[in-house]
Amino acid sequence: MREQELVGFLMGGLEESESRQVEAALADPVQGPALRRDLDVIKRALRPLEFDRAVTAAPPGLASRTLAFVAAQTSPVPVPTARPAASRRVDEAAWQGSSARQWLDRAIIAASALAACVLVAPLLLESIADSRARRAQRNLQNIAGSLQGYAESHRVYPAPPGEGPLSRAGLYAPTLVSEHRLVADDGTVLVPDSKLAKQGNFRVPTLEELRAAVGTPQFDEMVRSMGGDYGYTLGHRDASGVLQPNRDQRRAHHPLVADAPDESGEKSDNHPEGAHFILFEDGHVERRGHDTLHRDDHLYRNHDGEIRAGKDAEDAVIGDSHHQP
Repeated sequence: MREQELVGFLMGGLEESESRQVEAALADPVQGPALRRDLDVIKRALRPLEFDRAVTAAPPGLASRTLAFVAAQTSPVPVPTARPAASRRVDEAAWQGSSARQWLDRAIIAASALAACVLVAPLLLESIADSRARRAQRNLQNIAGSLQGYAESHRVYPAPPGEGPLSRAGLYAPTLVSEHRLVADDGTVLVPDSKLAKQGNFRVPTLEELRAAVGTPQFDEMVRSMGGDYGYTLGHRDASGVLQPNRDQRRAHHPLVADAPDESGEKSDNHPEGAHFILFEDGHVERRGHDTLHRDDHLYRNHDGEIRAGKDAEDAVIGDSHHQP
């Protein structure tokens, strides 16, 4: 695979069919590891741009003032016509080697570079943000396909047990990995350029690995990250308190997966621009901002205001990986 294709994939510049081919190559057990390492190198090369996300408007009149400055400093110099050649050579050498001319050259280059940065950098940063958003949405759509396949086989979506150490929202990812519906280290459950993604070695554990780690210091670390950057539905408890998993009713208003909540339980910090991506039961993905995040129902809390399982079948709650129903 050419490097240009990986760059195009990272920047969201490929056609859908080309993106699928790259994703298949990244998931391939033979060539996938090397390609993922190459992709990480490209990500690190773009990382310095993260320090300047804000779009800076060009100062009014910058272009005209720059051109006026250049014109004023480069006005024609009269050339004597009746001077000896040797004298002219001495004057030209003095002019060309003078510190004034060197300063002028540097000033013109600096002014041109500044104008280019002011005009081009915001467009580049916006393109990177758009690419990140497209990849995040594509990841959720891939998760949707895996969940749908699981539901068709089991008649319900993956659900944690009602109690015990494995009763965690993030158990959906190890469940899908153990059934070979997700690749453990292909980045599907990660948001592009997130903290977990930048580590470069994230891998979803299998159910067997989780069960073997119960009671060890590694277990808590595993459950906090096993769901990746996405939160998953905590289901709901019936009148007798028994946890009920979600059945596939193709509800367009019922969320299954979304950007995981931060510690406040009010929003996610996955995307610096404040976007939130939500996968609904019917398979469609929505992008919402802070002002519309809890438009129909609180995304991260049940009707009692708790990050727990819903109080009824219509009370949807998205929990972070370690949250218990």
